[in-house]
Amino acid sequence: MSEEKTMKYDFDRIIDRRNTSSLKWDYCSSDELPLWVADMDFESPQEVIDALIERARHGVFSYTAMARGYYQAVIDWMRRRHGWDIKREWIIPTPGVIPDLSIAILAFTNPGDGIIIQPPVYHVFEPIIRNNGRHVVENPLIEENGRYVMDYKALEDSFLFGARNRLLILCSPHNPVGRVWEREELEQLAEICIKHGVIIVSDEIHSDLLMEGHQHTPLASLSEEIADHVVTCTSASKTFNLAGLECSNVIITNRKLYSQFSSITENLWIGRTNIFGMVATQAAYTHGENWLAELLEYLKKNYDFLVSYLGEHLPEVQVTPLEGTYLVWLDCRALGISDSDMKDRLRSKARVLLEEGPVFGTGGRGFQRINIACPHAVLKEALTRIVTALQDR
Repeated sequence: MSEEKTMKYDFDRIIDRRNTSSLKWDYCSSDELPLWVADMDFESPQEVIDALIERARHGVFSYTAMARGYYQAVIDWMRRRHGWDIKREWIIPTPGVIPDLSIAILAFTNPGDGIIIQPPVYHVFEPIIRNNGRHVVENPLIEENGRYVMDYKALEDSFLFGARNRLLILCSPHNPVGRVWEREELEQLAEICIKHGVIIVSDEIHSDLLMEGHQHTPLASLSEEIADHVVTCTSASKTFNLAGLECSNVIITNRKLYSQFSSITENLWIGRTNIFGMVATQAAYTHGENWLAELLEYLKKNYDFLVSYLGEHLPEVQVTPLEGTYLVWLDCRALGISDSDMKDRLRSKARVLLEEGPVFGTGGRGFQRINIACPHAVLKEALTRIVTALQDR
């Protein structure tokens, strides 16, 4: 039986997302291809759509309590996908991972405290820290032969001379460099943080999006001692393309940390999600595994095509190995094009929108991030335009 006959889901189908208030598609010109925002151009699983329609037909959308089935769906998903046994009393439903990070900053640090990030990293981390009156402390990743590793020595050094570094935000898997941290790497990071009394807020929103041969390890699953210092932020939003429904979960085993975090959510009255986010997440975690399996196969094919196409037509651009996420980190430094010129060429000549490397902070200059979670035809057209625009120099 051919592979085409066994595929149930049509990720090749191009869905017109314009005029849907899409941040990705409605804020660019009609002839531009946006491959920057970290959402997918694929329809969510049919079981999720059906569950939302069924709930909408009820017609009453009043104050809502979190369903017991919701918590069980989250618990079962973590056990099946990541081998992590969590408990109902560890879970705090919230409206998004970014708000979670802000809540954690308010809950566990004081104004003027240092918060550690590992750039190049998701560009929202820095303004969230600064806007809450805290100090950004950088622990840049080290690039070794095109692959990134953590700089443990520099992390240790950041605690010298009485520094008030109270919290570290971990991106796991890492956006934008595509690393899926290995168990030994996480253990070494945790050892340093525990030694210095630092809480780790682990952003694991991309944890289900893994390339073949890689396994995500929830940081808090490593040991009870490590879990005691970790706040885990998760969501079905990246996995099943549900970001607009604003639903996430924070998992905290330490009762003191749980109380500190939940007190902020209660004060702000946001310790819950909206009704459709709850319904969609429960349906996705209960029925979405087959859809996810085919999605990961499709993403792998898109990634392999990108590597092959650029290798043939624009070999100066080095593709950072993708271990997790659907965001590929492109090293364009060998082209000898400045970041400003690169931005102009991609926008004005290629008519393609990528995420510019410098926005991710230290280590981002000369890089571009491209989102490959789109139909293959869209990716091929975008790469064709990019190559044409960058070859002419």
